[in-house]
Amino acid sequence: MDNMNTLLHPNPTPNPNAARQQWMYALAHARRAELEIFETQLKEAPYQIIRAPETGMAMVRGRMGASGAPFNVGEMTVTRCVVKNAENCTGYSYVAGRDKKHAELAALADACLQTRCPPAWLNGMIKTLNTQRQLRRIAREKETASTQVKFFTLVRGENDA
Repeated sequence: MDNMNTLLHPNPTPNPNAARQQWMYALAHARRAELEIFETQLKEAPYQIIRAPETGMAMVRGRMGASGAPFNVGEMTVTRCVVKNAENCTGYSYVAGRDKKHAELAALADACLQTRCPPAWLNGMIKTLNTQRQLRRIAREKETASTQVKFFTLVRGENDA
């Protein structure tokens, strides 16, 4: 697991779950099409579905100014799945939306990444997903920046004379 932590994050942290938190974030924020590229490799080894992909609702909470009292923003649709691979590793996934195949592939990737020596393509998969997420974020920021309105204020000098 230490080897995996250094592959996914350049500065290893003392948190033993840090690497898994990073890949779970990458899998949950990936697009279905991005995960489907790796589907054949993920499904090469036998696996068992423990909890079939199912869609439900989750309450989203927020805080005013990120530090105020928590309040309920509203509900969002979430799909979850649990699988167990041949090496007895249990993989979980929670993804926003109703995409059951995305949830299953993410859970399967989580199970595969927990093995003692995950294949190099799994590490490459997480790096690829992170890169694609960053590219989407940059494109969204550019699109938003093009609609930005800049206000400025001129300060008038007051003469007391």
